[in-house]
Amino acid sequence: MTDIPPQLETWDLAHIHVGRHVWRYAQLGSTNDLAARLGHDPSHHGTVILTDEQTAGRGQYGRTWQSPPGSSVLMSIVLFPPPELARPSILTAWAAVAVSEAILHATAWQAKVKWPNDVLMHGVKVCGILIEQGRAAVIGIGLNVNQTAAEFESAGLPLAGSLATVTGRSFETLEIARLLIDCLDREYHHLIRGGLATLEACWKWRLGLLGRDVVIEQFDGTRHRGRLREAAFDGLTLERADGSIATLVPEQVRLMAEQASAGEASL
Repeated sequence: MTDIPPQLETWDLAHIHVGRHVWRYAQLGSTNDLAARLGHDPSHHGTVILTDEQTAGRGQYGRTWQSPPGSSVLMSIVLFPPPELARPSILTAWAAVAVSEAILHATAWQAKVKWPNDVLMHGVKVCGILIEQGRAAVIGIGLNVNQTAAEFESAGLPLAGSLATVTGRSFETLEIARLLIDCLDREYHHLIRGGLATLEACWKWRLGLLGRDVVIEQFDGTRHRGRLREAAFDGLTLERADGSIATLVPEQVRLMAEQASAGEASL
């Protein structure tokens, strides 16, 4: 393809799915944009676009995302999943669980998932995930590795953190990238071999909201309050104070958070 810029280097990893080919760049505007250009051709299934610096990255709801050179793992994966696994909720859960496993291996810290697409360590956001779908699914991942607290403060991101700010030590970014690709490939292999229930259980545990009083906001602005009785890909089950039950499709839920003690949630 003539519109694909030359790579800084390529990695050919012995992976079954994710990372069979890794294209590394020094700088890109958006890894998701480049990955989307590969989405017409199933031979690119599992290709990873990795960059040291991203100048025009996107976050959830169209937010912009920039990252200093070498401070983060910035990647996008091109996937052609089977139709039953192509749902955004499943792909987001797969990526979030894989990121959490990579963090555990690298730091010995357990990470949590914040609905719908953030990964937290010690209560601060260290990773965001963005799913964009056309003929292929493009899964964008931005994992903060070596940024400092001062950098987040100057950027006006008081609730953001990195592996370094949480653990108090620095990391080799490319080593974290390889570890993350390993985890993504392993979790995807389990998923397509019938591991949907296992993924759902891991995702549910990392959400940590089952049995808690939550507030849920849908994309149309409707809010629901109650106790979360079930969190599943087939539906979120909420028991309201009057005993009535609401079942919500995960893809229709914009935000979900535990209710604060005063009865309001920190959405």
